[in-house]
Amino acid sequence: MFKVNRLIDGELSAGFRQMFGSRRITFGIFFPIESFQGDTPSMKDQGSLAALSEQLGFAALWFRDVPLRDPYFGDTGQVFDPWVYLGYIASITKRIALATGAIIAPLRHPLHIAKAAASVDRLSGGRLVLGLGSGDRASEYSAFGKDLDDRSDSFRESIDVIRRVLENEYPQFDSSFGCFSGVDLIPKPITRSIPILIAGHSGQSIEWIAENACGWVTYPRTLALQAETVRRWRNAVDNARPGAIKPLSQSLYIDLADDPDARMTPIHLGYRLGRTALRSLLEQLETIGMAHVAFNFKYGKRPAKEVLQEIGEMVLPHFQAGNEAVSVDAAIPITNEAAQIEGVAHSK
Repeated sequence: MFKVNRLIDGELSAGFRQMFGSRRITFGIFFPIESFQGDTPSMKDQGSLAALSEQLGFAALWFRDVPLRDPYFGDTGQVFDPWVYLGYIASITKRIALATGAIIAPLRHPLHIAKAAASVDRLSGGRLVLGLGSGDRASEYSAFGKDLDDRSDSFRESIDVIRRVLENEYPQFDSSFGCFSGVDLIPKPITRSIPILIAGHSGQSIEWIAENACGWVTYPRTLALQAETVRRWRNAVDNARPGAIKPLSQSLYIDLADDPDARMTPIHLGYRLGRTALRSLLEQLETIGMAHVAFNFKYGKRPAKEVLQEIGEMVLPHFQAGNEAVSVDAAIPITNEAAQIEGVAHSK
């Protein structure tokens, strides 16, 4: 079972502990916290729903970075700039982790990312968990005058610059982003650094991610394929950092049915299901070693507040500290219908 029992790249931040400091799997919510048709949500009542998520015991709120509206992709995230929105949500919450899933590093200067991240970290009491990705929208790269083919190299260098300026005083180095000498970036994070998660592969090998990230955020797959992903990830971490424990997280779209006993049927990157099947699925994900699952309500049919309350009151307590985790032998087999998710899951 997943457990953080040693430091990962320095002192653990408050946000990282919220998401990964438990013996049990934890859960988060992606903004926008609503279901919607088309590509643009209403963004109504998001502050109150964020506060409710914290009250119910969710571990994290997730913020996406979608700079431009491209109708082809059908999703504009939470619409607002992620850094501005992080500041807003940080001001109306107190404990819940604030995770980016993910800031598109090659489209932003790493000094701007570092400055914004350290500012949110300081102002929120260390609750930021910095998810970074390379993005996959060619239209955005064109609009920003960036070469999509260079994103993998740019991503690696961006992370190096971010870490250098966050973790050191007056560092000196040259990069393709500029020459850094005789100046310093402030503020610094509350802890030695800000935990960085890599979203998807971002053009990198699993070995590079295991070496350079504090954790990995991957996509939903069939249970068998996800178990293999966990195995590969743990092997990569063991080879890169022997003895280190770096958590694996995943997203999951859900359409929670009114009937608590409704069976699982696949939707895009997730399932329509009742809370009994949801609990069973989450037990199985915990059993194979998944540390955190972030729910997305985009394709749901019920009001988001109802879904939040049902999961918070009827599902989350089963996974709280003090309740024993389900054993491998006790796990309920995943349904044949649910296995179809393999056909729609991203393989980035």
